[in-house]
Amino acid sequence: MTAETPAPPDPDGPERPARRGWFHRAVDAVDERMGIKALTYPVPEHANNLAWSLGGITAVAFVILLVTGIYITQFYVPIPEDANQSVRDLVTDVWLGGFARALHYWTAQAMFVLALLHLLRVFFHASYKKPREGNWVVGAAMFLLTFLAVFTGSVLKWDQEGYEALIHNLDVAELLGGAGIWFTDELTDRVPILLRLYSAHVVIVPGLILVLFVWHALLIKRHKISPHPEITVLSVESPEPFTAHLKRVGAFGLVLLGLLSLLGILVPPVVGPTPVGGIEVTRPLWMFWWFFPLEEWFGVASIVYVIVAVFGLIFLVPFLDRSPKRRWRERKPVLAVAAVLLLALAAITIQVWIANPKGH
Repeated sequence: MTAETPAPPDPDGPERPARRGWFHRAVDAVDERMGIKALTYPVPEHANNLAWSLGGITAVAFVILLVTGIYITQFYVPIPEDANQSVRDLVTDVWLGGFARALHYWTAQAMFVLALLHLLRVFFHASYKKPREGNWVVGAAMFLLTFLAVFTGSVLKWDQEGYEALIHNLDVAELLGGAGIWFTDELTDRVPILLRLYSAHVVIVPGLILVLFVWHALLIKRHKISPHPEITVLSVESPEPFTAHLKRVGAFGLVLLGLLSLLGILVPPVVGPTPVGGIEVTRPLWMFWWFFPLEEWFGVASIVYVIVAVFGLIFLVPFLDRSPKRRWRERKPVLAVAAVLLLALAAITIQVWIANPKGH
């Protein structure tokens, strides 16, 4: 063999790594710049079931609301003279307008229910205990904002029910004095209050929810998903990363989208007529029924007291229950108090449904 002749490759030498496909190379390039692989941190096995995925499914509902809301806003006119008719035109004259509104309507209620169930799951498993108190407060704030989003959305259709909801809003704002001036006509006579509630519904409230959601997710990554209180032995983390957990949440979300789409087609929401002032004949959405009879018994001021009491208690949960115990058998008094409050709110809601089927 001459010096110029290259030696043949050693068959037992190291093998060259296989060339990665274009997709993996693209992912690597994006990750190098955006850090998307930070989402591949491991999660415990119990976090992959439906109950522990309720927070993620709530986020899916929020995305559905954003998409349908963007479409609806292209055709909605947020001034009192045209608001109701623009909703009617959306349903009758716009391609997929009726479906978009129905999906938005039912998804808003689904998001409220999912957020409530998520809070109850976290409460039952005491996942708000140290060091996760801050995440509970952030989640409670998002739940309150969801409540406000449903309220402002019910006003925007500007039918009799929406108008009466606005009148209650004005009554409550008057009781709050200077603190409630944003919710009244006294802030400015240049912009209708309906337009300001519209800006709150499409910009302020969802913007705050989005900011809090990012904060919520970062806190979860920092403190990790809480251990299951019933698993006493240190569990081995699932070999699947958080991205696989997101795929499961996405699958649950597709099921949710299918069910809500079917509901929107079969039970489209009704658009009432243009409102008439000076009368009160409608009943609000079911999530507002728990203070509906209290208003009749104790006046409008009771709405303020009940809302502040209920949501204030929710915010204070991790600071009232400071015990390190997390198993439900060791927290029976706390769970009993919560059960009594929930049953009381449920009983009031059912009482309104049975005794007051049409309104005041």
